Amino acid sequence: MALSRILGPDGQPFEMGVLQQEIARPTVTGIRSTWGFTPVAGSLSPSRLAQILLDATENDATTYLTLAEEMEERDWHYTSVLGTRKRAVSGLPVTVESATDDPKDIKLADAVRELVRAPAFGDLADDCLDALGKGYSAVEIVWDRSGKTWKPARYEWRDPRFFRFDYETQTKLMLLDDEHIMGTPLPAFKFIVHRPRLKSGLSIRGGLARIAAAAYMCKSFTLTDWMAFAEVFGMPLRIGRYSPGTSQDDINTLITAVANIGTDAAAILPKSMEIQFEQLARTSDGGDKVFAGLADWLDRQVSKAVLGQTATTDAQPTGLGSNTASVHNDVRSDIQRADARQLGNTLSRDLVRPYIDLNYGPQERYPRICIDVIEPEDIASLAEALSKLVPLGLRVGASTIRDKLGLPDPDAKEEVLGPAPTAAPTPAPPIEKRARNRAGSVDVVADDAIDELVADPLGEWEPLIDPLVDPVRDLAERSQTEEEFIAGLAVLMSTEDPADLMRSLAAQAFKARALGDATDKPVA
Repeated sequence: MALSRILGPDGQPFEMGVLQQEIARPTVTGIRSTWGFTPVAGSLSPSRLAQILLDATENDATTYLTLAEEMEERDWHYTSVLGTRKRAVSGLPVTVESATDDPKDIKLADAVRELVRAPAFGDLADDCLDALGKGYSAVEIVWDRSGKTWKPARYEWRDPRFFRFDYETQTKLMLLDDEHIMGTPLPAFKFIVHRPRLKSGLSIRGGLARIAAAAYMCKSFTLTDWMAFAEVFGMPLRIGRYSPGTSQDDINTLITAVANIGTDAAAILPKSMEIQFEQLARTSDGGDKVFAGLADWLDRQVSKAVLGQTATTDAQPTGLGSNTASVHNDVRSDIQRADARQLGNTLSRDLVRPYIDLNYGPQERYPRICIDVIEPEDIASLAEALSKLVPLGLRVGASTIRDKLGLPDPDAKEEVLGPAPTAAPTPAPPIEKRARNRAGSVDVVADDAIDELVADPLGEWEPLIDPLVDPVRDLAERSQTEEEFIAGLAVLMSTEDPADLMRSLAAQAFKARALGDATDKPVA
């Protein structure tokens, strides 16, 4: 089988043909058979559970993984809270972040975005999150090479009991097969292995099933005893009475009637016999509350271990107006963010990098898959803050506010919401120009005279100014240094003649003076 020119994570080439095969599929017989696992949960005891957990730490985790699977099938509370924690991450929006703004890196990110948009990607996230309960999960990638590029044809979840960790470090996952009972290394670019870091240490000791196993065992004992209690004290005590001298056959008939009346609610017996029902009030009062309270307490501890809180799964009285439901999300936010970050890192390492290397070759930088936890925005507080700060000079981008509100940028032709149109403001009347006469009284000066006085010189200012400004502009363009420019200015000042400009300014000053004198009134 041909070796790749691309090196795997271990720095060695790998067999390309393996990528399109299913190498970890279950078989009817052999070490990866799905039929050979003995049930565990039904015969669990404290000593049995202790041995199972010990074996798992000594690299024989088959029984522990079977128990973890059965706990999800048999305990409805554990199943509920574990499913809630999984969906709190798998339901989040997934984005692809380019390594840089370089066009090449943007092209790689766009290619990965097409990968993420595939329908199978959502199921892949769910399968990877199976590791939350068991400590690790392995998903096999079956690659498709029918086109010009390598693409995942499908993702196949593999039973974690098909794998084991190496004996030396217990950190490297190995695939079990009939020829290598100790397992073989996983081929490069073939598996997505998710190992959430719920705690530091070995992955097999970090699954939530290990934490909840003791509570599951105690709850199973509690429910068994509760059912036995209900069977005895859930209905009144039945007492059969017979007269002296009754034959043995009649006594046997009475015994059968007493035994069956609890389920059949009907019996036939001779007239000389009777059945009485006695209530065992003193014996039964409060007995059911002991079992219910213990089962409820165990469920709350499992909720704390899995979700980080109990408010969304167990309603507790907390006082008037406490609004407990608004205090917690389904999963505590810091736990949700950690799960999302770790899953994004796994997918970036085991899916994005192989996809890029197979299609574009090894890169210096790779795009990343990001699973974003969107925090709810307090719109009322944000609007109030903006209404106060923006008039004071705070500059805020409209796109930034739209991102906080989760609103997309509007298209150019799209109808947008906005304030109601208002009538155009009426232009203010021109301000009257006033002149103070010698007596101190104020007279209105006609606008036309002042306007004409200003407009006349403005119409011919360019011919007057250009002869003075153009030589300075030319000198600035020719000069190489500041000293050269300053020396040239001295020459220009001695050669330029501003006589025309001076005559124009003098004429306008004379007109303004004459206009002022014409409007002044003589002093009495």
